[in-house]
Amino acid sequence: MLQEFKNHIKSHFSFLEDSNILIAISGGIDSVVLAHLAHQLKLNFSLCHCNFQLRDEESDEDETFVKALGKQLNVEVFTTSFETEKYAEKHKLSIQVAARELRYHWFYQLIEEGAYNYVLTAHNSNDNLETFIINLTRGTGLEGLTGIPPINDKTARPLLKFSRDQIQLFAIKNNISWREDRSNANIKYVRNKVRHKIIPVLKEINPHILESFQKTLEYLNESQSIVHDKVQEVSSSLLAVENDMITMSIPQLNKLANKKAYLYQILYPYGFTEWNDVMDLVSAQSGKKVFSKTHRLLKDREKLILTQIDNKTTTKSSYLIKSGVQKISTPIHLTLSETNLKETENQHSITVNKDLLKFPLKVRKWGYGDYICPIGMKGSKKLSQLFKDRKLSLIDKEKVWLLTDAEDNIIWVIGMRQDRRFVGSENTKNLLKITQKS
Repeated sequence: MLQEFKNHIKSHFSFLEDSNILIAISGGIDSVVLAHLAHQLKLNFSLCHCNFQLRDEESDEDETFVKALGKQLNVEVFTTSFETEKYAEKHKLSIQVAARELRYHWFYQLIEEGAYNYVLTAHNSNDNLETFIINLTRGTGLEGLTGIPPINDKTARPLLKFSRDQIQLFAIKNNISWREDRSNANIKYVRNKVRHKIIPVLKEINPHILESFQKTLEYLNESQSIVHDKVQEVSSSLLAVENDMITMSIPQLNKLANKKAYLYQILYPYGFTEWNDVMDLVSAQSGKKVFSKTHRLLKDREKLILTQIDNKTTTKSSYLIKSGVQKISTPIHLTLSETNLKETENQHSITVNKDLLKFPLKVRKWGYGDYICPIGMKGSKKLSQLFKDRKLSLIDKEKVWLLTDAEDNIIWVIGMRQDRRFVGSENTKNLLKITQKS
């Protein structure tokens, strides 16, 4: 196996030969063998081990074993502990998903903080088949049937080509010790049930199931490549990138023979799963939305607009300015300063008669009943009409903030139009300059 692994690295993972590597190691046979193989190939690596504190003293013994292995191989060992059950409960996740989130976050943190290029995990071809079956039983698109990716961002999986039997044979022949995780025998976990109940039956039907499955994966990945190329071709006429959002033309979408399939391929990477709701959005009225955990899809007239959800954005709708000279940074950056110079209104700055202002001022979101008395116009104008004239999308409207006085009269549609009621005359001495910092 050593020579086969060496050839595999040269053919498909040659970038590892000149990289600083982390090997994710549990103490189990797969990751221990991966560490020994990397050591024999003289790769530059360190070990990183997570103690999930799920098996009492056994978890601590795993950590002790990994530290001893690091000394044996003369490599650095990083360890960390997680309160996995508390994390899973807090975030309403299964233990397996919680452990995955915790460990990959830590792996990538080590990469960012240290001089490491990649983290290697010890997934093998059996893991790949198990994942395929799990995805198949839960329902998935083509991407869920194309297997665990050998390389994904900063994660590489050089053992995917090898079976669990090959790995075990290598360990036995080379007198390699490893730790057995007793929970791997517990069939209450879906993966273990597939491993111990379903895979043996498949091997009875076809003793070469792993080899057959590998060919199937190759065919599926080739098909996925064709689908990807076609989606890219269609996307060029269907999608447009505007600032921090992606827009999708509904008229162009409706021309496609299978628009649901295209929507799936385009939106799946953004975490959407409720495909009937996504399809209903195409014919819904403007303003309707569908959410994934990370993104929002909004219907706006003849467009679908995709934006990322900013979890850091405050949910407050108004902010007070209690004095005449100060700076505020939330929700936007505004500077208020006294001045003797009356300046012409522009997009980022206005000058007002401070004597006409009633404090506290307020920065707030706009509403459909709001109106402004624009400079250079007689009478008033509803903000909804102002936005319509400017052809603002629903996303653009959501970003609009107003500066009002204590009686809720609009002083400034920030970054857009100033109200004439607060403009000073040529003889006004007590002027206040209000500037928006982009």
